[in-house]
Amino acid sequence: MVNGRAQVTSASQGAVATQTAPTPPVRQWRRFKYPDSLYAYGALLAVLVFLTYSIEYLNIPLERIFGMFGRLGDLMANRYYPPDLEYIWDRDYLKYVIETIQMAYLGALFGLLISLALGWLGAFNVSPSRRYVYPLARFVTMSCRAVHEMIWAILFVTILGFGMLAGVLALTLFCAGFAGKLFAEEVEAIDMGPVEAMRATGANHLQVFVYAVVPQVRVAFTGIAIYTWDVAFRAATVVGFFGAGGMGWYLKRNVLQIETHRTAAILLSIIVLVVISEAVSAWARDRVSKSK
Repeated sequence: MVNGRAQVTSASQGAVATQTAPTPPVRQWRRFKYPDSLYAYGALLAVLVFLTYSIEYLNIPLERIFGMFGRLGDLMANRYYPPDLEYIWDRDYLKYVIETIQMAYLGALFGLLISLALGWLGAFNVSPSRRYVYPLARFVTMSCRAVHEMIWAILFVTILGFGMLAGVLALTLFCAGFAGKLFAEEVEAIDMGPVEAMRATGANHLQVFVYAVVPQVRVAFTGIAIYTWDVAFRAATVVGFFGAGGMGWYLKRNVLQIETHRTAAILLSIIVLVVISEAVSAWARDRVSKSK
């Protein structure tokens, strides 16, 4: 009897506890969440206001933009069609195409070698000196990136004269700044466990970089190198316009002589080469991504 009463008492207490348990509040869905929605829509409104002000301030005739495509089609049909395809099969022009590929290859290669040092010295977590070397490496990287590759080409042509040397140096500095920033960011995102282990064994800065950092960023650096080559090749096709060698010199000469059919053929050859380079780069990046 005592056990039966105990069971009844415990069951009743459980029922009371179940009945008095607080029910969680029902969450209601809302389209707007204050104050996040206020910030988001305020930023969107500010962008639209600035865009409208810029169009009015610069006096941009929007109605002419919509009619531009018809005039562009007429211009291409009347002046640039048909392209003089025989001109781009000339032996001299093909020689300049090879020079463009060589210039892009050398510029990307030298730039990547410099970016290895800039990426190592400009990474805050593994830089040999965070007070002196790190800001200096970052400054060099930003300086290379701040100046456009065309401006570099003009500067080196002014100093060194016409030729591929000016183009290679311009592409080298451009690739060094471009790849150095990406490589430094990859190094700063590594796992510091192997780095601390190497430092605990008494390894110097170079040994830590070679044996603890490089294995972690090897695949990422390969992808950066492929992308850098792709960008360098596109830039190499036009730096010759400023006297730095390559296909750009042919493009400039025919533009100044108003040889529109030859200009169309040169532009078409540049587009074909860039498409081929893009396809090869995409294939290489796909192989690299599968090797991770």
